[in-house]
Amino acid sequence: MGNTGRRNSTPEPPRSGAVPRAGIGMAVAVTAVVFIVAGPWYTLALVLAAGLAGAGWRVWRAHHRARGADREWRHQDAVAAGRRTLAEVDLLTGTEFEELVADLCRRDRCTEVRRVGGSGDNGADVLCRLPDGRSAVIQCKRYAPNRKIPPKEVRDLLGAKTHFAADVAVFVTTTTFSAQSTAFAVDNGILAIHRDFFGLWHGGTALARLEALNGTGQGRRRR
Repeated sequence: MGNTGRRNSTPEPPRSGAVPRAGIGMAVAVTAVVFIVAGPWYTLALVLAAGLAGAGWRVWRAHHRARGADREWRHQDAVAAGRRTLAEVDLLTGTEFEELVADLCRRDRCTEVRRVGGSGDNGADVLCRLPDGRSAVIQCKRYAPNRKIPPKEVRDLLGAKTHFAADVAVFVTTTTFSAQSTAFAVDNGILAIHRDFFGLWHGGTALARLEALNGTGQGRRRR
């Protein structure tokens, strides 16, 4: 008799693509059931709601990115606006220099900024509130580069600080301070912004960063 043999009872593995097709078939089946049970209008409403939710998320994300880019652009534009050469600053009038200092304060996110310079200004040219909440009184002197700020003018600013009950006093100039003026400023907590520091400030460095360097740039630092 010939060899009859037996068929292999082990099931064959699923062919490639069988599982994805099964998943798609299941999704279609579920959608069909929802369509039949809930009705076509309810199913259509669900589809539209899902589409609107996705579109709304994409719009929010794009708006969020646009706002971030806009803030960065405005900051860079404000920095660029202050990038005059010191030679150009030397040509400003006293009032224009005060306005420039006020603009730099606004750029650094100071609030309640106002220029008060003029006759009867009680020793202040600009008043503002720093980003950390402290009140500040600022004296501005656009002097020729070869001049030096004498101690008397720095002492007058200390009086203005008392008059306005300010937390911080800042002396901003386009020239330099004498050694005695620098020592008096540091010893009395007055921020002395000399020509080099002013160049850094209107070039983009924040005023708060210069505060930590007070007394430097014109000889040995004193505390």
